[in-house]
Amino acid sequence: MKKVFAFLLAALVAVPAFSQELVIGEIRNAPQHEPYQPTYRSDGAQKKPLNVILMIGDGTGLAQIASGLYANGGELTYSKLLYTGWVTTQSANRFTTDSAASGTAYACGEKTHNSAVGVNVNDEPIANIPERISSNGIISGVVSTDDLNGATPASFFAHQPARGMTDEIWADLPSSVLSYFAAGSWEVYMQRPDSTRAAIEEVFTVVNSLDSPAIEGAQRVGVLPPAVETGFIVEGRTDFLPRATRQAIDFLNARTSSRRGFFLMVEGARIDKACHGNEYESAVRELLDFDQAIAEAIRFADEDGNTLVVISADHETGGMALLNGEPAEGNMKGAFVWKRHTPIPVPIFAYGPHAQDFLGIQGNEEVAQKILRLLLPAPRRR
Repeated sequence: MKKVFAFLLAALVAVPAFSQELVIGEIRNAPQHEPYQPTYRSDGAQKKPLNVILMIGDGTGLAQIASGLYANGGELTYSKLLYTGWVTTQSANRFTTDSAASGTAYACGEKTHNSAVGVNVNDEPIANIPERISSNGIISGVVSTDDLNGATPASFFAHQPARGMTDEIWADLPSSVLSYFAAGSWEVYMQRPDSTRAAIEEVFTVVNSLDSPAIEGAQRVGVLPPAVETGFIVEGRTDFLPRATRQAIDFLNARTSSRRGFFLMVEGARIDKACHGNEYESAVRELLDFDQAIAEAIRFADEDGNTLVVISADHETGGMALLNGEPAEGNMKGAFVWKRHTPIPVPIFAYGPHAQDFLGIQGNEEVAQKILRLLLPAPRRR
């Protein structure tokens, strides 16, 4: 117990030295939603899950979750989950990770250097979860409110030494094993070379709306809506993330062969971007939206009974703190000490079969390793 207390104390103070004034923000009359109440029927079951949904709240630490909790009247779908732990996020070459290195750790089960996307410390490609499980007939998808070439979604299909290699990341997409993706944006996609878009469209049915009728009959789909539909909520985004999450689940579930299952990564990317800007209201609204996407995943896990949902973050952003609140009114006040990432460990939540595997303190690469052990057959004993 003393070791755990010391760890948590260190986590709370592990904010880099900063050179900015404390930035205070607030949200008033937050748009509250009804959290989903899990049934817990499959929660903690010993059977192996057929499906795994990994949800990454970019930049989401405990203070971001708590801000959303109190702004939503004291309850979130997050707060209904019983199995929780902590994730350390350091990269192979920095105490404070970036999204690419942490995304790669979650995608590939191996630490790498900052800026790396799906490659190791020597810039050699390393297999990601979708690639590792595809030979067993398990299909995969990616959903994000970032552009598809963003560091976290890219880590699940691309292999490049630098996250800024946008054209090269998009050019990796046709050779990926993904069956579904939904992210930003149509404008970004249309800026890619004609040859890249032609190669992508040989593999995927690419549409610019979740409502496209072409999705229903396709075997592999990419949804790239206009940028406003994956941008910030305060700038006009509506329910893209929870809708895309449910669509991805239904799409993948309908196309699994012989009940072999699926893997889905869902990223709430704009929490991080709001925290980089020290925009407290925007960060809280993004967290509340991510919680509604979590509700879609937990609801399906209850419907299915064979799905594990794992929810964490690639890192914390902003060194956020809570100052005051009136949960019944949806009013919260918070502060930031930083505009960058911090090395503070982030919470992890799990629901469904083997949720108990994610208790305690673990590295981000260990989360991927545990998911792979659950989805792949156990090695044969000699």
